[in-house]
Amino acid sequence: MTEDQSSNGSGPRSWVDRIGKALSNLPRNREELIELLEESLTAGVIDEDALAMMKGALEVSEMQVRDAMIPRSQMVVVPSDVDLESFLPRIIDSGHSRFPVIGEDKDGVVGILLAKDLLPHVASGGEHFDLQSAIRPAMLIPESKRLNMLLRDFRASRNHMAIVVDEYGGVSGLITIEDVLEEIVGDIDDEYDAQEEALVLSLGPRRYQVQALTPIDDLNEVIGSEFSDDEYGTIGGLLMARFGRVPEVDDVVVLGDRWEFRVTRADSRRLLTLELNDIQ
Repeated sequence: MTEDQSSNGSGPRSWVDRIGKALSNLPRNREELIELLEESLTAGVIDEDALAMMKGALEVSEMQVRDAMIPRSQMVVVPSDVDLESFLPRIIDSGHSRFPVIGEDKDGVVGILLAKDLLPHVASGGEHFDLQSAIRPAMLIPESKRLNMLLRDFRASRNHMAIVVDEYGGVSGLITIEDVLEEIVGDIDDEYDAQEEALVLSLGPRRYQVQALTPIDDLNEVIGSEFSDDEYGTIGGLLMARFGRVPEVDDVVVLGDRWEFRVTRADSRRLLTLELNDIQ
């Protein structure tokens, strides 16, 4: 009898039988996959945090932008025809790091303003700030876009905020990359959420507060550094590699003989916030 034959189950099985056997234990739907993940937790293969993230990722694959966006009524916007002194207090009070810039109303979004672009003006003592030259293009997406596809687009375009439009072209809200990630990882420490706190805040001359999830290229742009983002996307990832462990509060590392990072907040698993000093 050849290998392509079987005899009452006692002889060599065909390749079809072998493939069928290999695939028989795979989950056939989302519910079975979740059950398998929960069994993996019980068996000690994964921990509770990993299980929560995997479940969150599965849920995000089914969710649409309208399920996670900040609604139009709650958007903090900057009118395109006002001067810095008029809107700076509101920017500071909000604590956000990005703001839609609008024309006549919220349907007329003309671009995005990053709070970090105001740092040179604030640090210099109030020299003229040209809002029009600081506006960055706005990314427009439909309410029906799936969150997992939006996350992919965010990463590809390096945008962190998108304006959500309804079927008639009106603005219905906004969404940030942090909103999408929060749907995946669940509730996270407020100070680790860049929508609630600016990624880089000036604390005085050559001194900054930096969120660990700040993209390296964004930090380079703000402080004039040249940290490489070839291996790590965020400054937290770069510093974790330099420390070789999860650092503790008040741990210090110096990069490039100039940039001193002191840990101001961390937990047992991740780095959260830092104080950055230019020591040159």
